[in-house]
Amino acid sequence: MNTSKIIGGDVEKIAAMTQQALSAERNFIIIASKSKKPTDQKELMSLLSPISNKIQEITEFREKNRRSEYFNHLSAISESIAALGWVSVSPAPAPFVKEMNDAGQFYTNRVLKDWKAKSETHVEWTKTWIQTLAELQAYVKEYHTTGLTWNPKGGSASAVSAGGAPPPPPPGAPLPPPPPPPGALDMGSANSGTNARAELLNALNRGTEITKGLKKVSDDQKTHKNPTLRASSTVPHKEKPALPPKYGAAATAATIGAASSKPSKLELDGKKWLVEYFKGNPSIDISETENNHSVYIYRCEGSTIIVKGKVNNIIMDSCKKTSVVFDTVVSGFEFINCQSVQMQVMGAVASISIDKTDGCQVYLSKDSLGAEIISAKSSEMNILFPQGEDFVEHPVPEQFKTVIKGGKLVTVATESV
Repeated sequence: MNTSKIIGGDVEKIAAMTQQALSAERNFIIIASKSKKPTDQKELMSLLSPISNKIQEITEFREKNRRSEYFNHLSAISESIAALGWVSVSPAPAPFVKEMNDAGQFYTNRVLKDWKAKSETHVEWTKTWIQTLAELQAYVKEYHTTGLTWNPKGGSASAVSAGGAPPPPPPGAPLPPPPPPPGALDMGSANSGTNARAELLNALNRGTEITKGLKKVSDDQKTHKNPTLRASSTVPHKEKPALPPKYGAAATAATIGAASSKPSKLELDGKKWLVEYFKGNPSIDISETENNHSVYIYRCEGSTIIVKGKVNNIIMDSCKKTSVVFDTVVSGFEFINCQSVQMQVMGAVASISIDKTDGCQVYLSKDSLGAEIISAKSSEMNILFPQGEDFVEHPVPEQFKTVIKGGKLVTVATESV
């Protein structure tokens, strides 16, 4: 907070929002230390809403200020603030905090690059934010090892919450650990279908996917299949279904939209593997593959997918903070509408397509150095390939210069001054 105030401007504003989010989380932890874990999901979401609303506010502030001179600062906070969602993660919330901290460091590194020679304050700012999340991780690991600790002998969480939250601690004071409950921790179910980690933002992250409640248009309502409608140019009115309730979304960007509340899915449909709606799952394995199989990864967040063997192609659509590691792809790998994503090929890949994606890290193996990379409407793209024992990073050009020569357009990559 001190360094943010010194920097001022948008940095000071987003720091104030972050402090409010931390205070909301502290209140939630104290409620949990005095309450039994709610069995009603709506009650839990209601208790989590102050945190999720603040996280959404931070995300929206960053998106509205893309032209700010401190955009990398705002992104560092926005990309890692989802770490506060550990309260809904089990059985390993501490590693989740680290994952979100690592996601933000892509932008803190940019802050260091831009400001290291100009101002020591900005260097200190990046260090203190990274350290804040590191200390949060240590706190979670010590007191909430397998998930948020509730009090099995406590009262109703809603009743405790209605009694008023305690005042926030003075600046610099650590979060008080809740008293360890006697008896076993309530870790909840952990079957792969619902995935305990997927609770993270099924609770925090219901979002604004309003099309979920819309009904399918029948043939009698389609003008190209109903001549009567073409004559009248009017579709008969039918009562619209109620829209789903709107909740604050955590760490989502406007280009992807709010995360869906749909259950996660991993299945083989014919020759296509479907990997959908996973949240915070670091070990999604696909091992029973064949050369003619394709893999379609959709709306996953904070997860890692490992594809073993050889498949025909892999598509990553509308994902965020998600990584894919695969052996060999016969055709190609595609990124579409993604944010802060990574892929690593261990064997070979012929082509890589990057479309409408912001933040993309591509790790190539020695056998894939001949891959063709095509990008469009994308930013923050980096290709890493081995040189000796290390990977060397090379940015993909985002800016181009076009001139007219001999009656033709000649376009070359250029760097921004």
